Amino acid sequence: MAANLSLQWAERWRRVRQHDRLTLPLLVIFAGIIAMYGPTTVELFHGVWSTDRNAHGPIVLAVGLWFLYFKGRSALQQQMPVQPAPLLGWLTLSLGLALFVLGRSQSFYLLEVGSFIPVLLGTVLLLCGKNIARHLWFGFVFLIFMVPLPTTIVDTLTQPLKIAVSYSAENLLYFFDYPVARAGVILTIGQYQLLVADACSGLNSLFTLEALGLLYLNVMRHESAVRNCVLALLIVPISFASNVTRVIVLSLITYHLGDAAGQGFLHGFSGMVLFLTALMLIISLDTFLRWITASWPRWRGRSVVEQTP
Repeated sequence: MAANLSLQWAERWRRVRQHDRLTLPLLVIFAGIIAMYGPTTVELFHGVWSTDRNAHGPIVLAVGLWFLYFKGRSALQQQMPVQPAPLLGWLTLSLGLALFVLGRSQSFYLLEVGSFIPVLLGTVLLLCGKNIARHLWFGFVFLIFMVPLPTTIVDTLTQPLKIAVSYSAENLLYFFDYPVARAGVILTIGQYQLLVADACSGLNSLFTLEALGLLYLNVMRHESAVRNCVLALLIVPISFASNVTRVIVLSLITYHLGDAAGQGFLHGFSGMVLFLTALMLIISLDTFLRWITASWPRWRGRSVVEQTP
């Protein structure tokens, strides 16, 4: 009995010492990261993150950091081996610092914000090693969705998406006998004209919904790789359908309640409609795929029995 208690106290003391060895370096690195990326974060909140195009950025950042903290803490509690990888860690960290310097000096957010990921990854490799970095892989991938894309790329890709969204909304409204017409990305319904802007194009919400879908898949922890891949790919049409729903709802509110109600809805509740629609579609598709996955062995067995003479 005494020997067991001694072993338990020795194990607890080893964990405390291991935790203390990581605490001081983490605090120093945390202070350095704040000093590096603090001004960038302030600029983002007063710039691109305050627009509809990149409003998902701070949400993705907060969720990604929480996920890294949660998974890192669980890895230490599971007593995963801490084996620092100095060579790979310094290479990754140096790459991140070089990207930050280049992006900061050229005011290029793609490199400046994107450098945050290799800086974090290099830090984890230096302090904890490859095993824990592999355990945290989803958090690093998730943070990619917070990086703002260049305006030229976004404008080039959103134009055909805006036309597709406006075309689909026009045909659906026409099917239900609404007086609707379209000229490019401008919808005319009754006496009102609505411009399908970048926020309704689908590309901006695609990154957020893809991040939301990947987080949903990671939380649900499906064992079927095919099911995970199908859900991840279906997020693209889900995003498109959600944006079409958003434009149709906005058009109906404007047509029945007036322009003031439509504008108030646009700046207030339309984003909530978008993500609620997408979330319901993701859960519905996941339920449908789960039903097919569970029923397929039974169908296959029945088919084999029927073919047996």
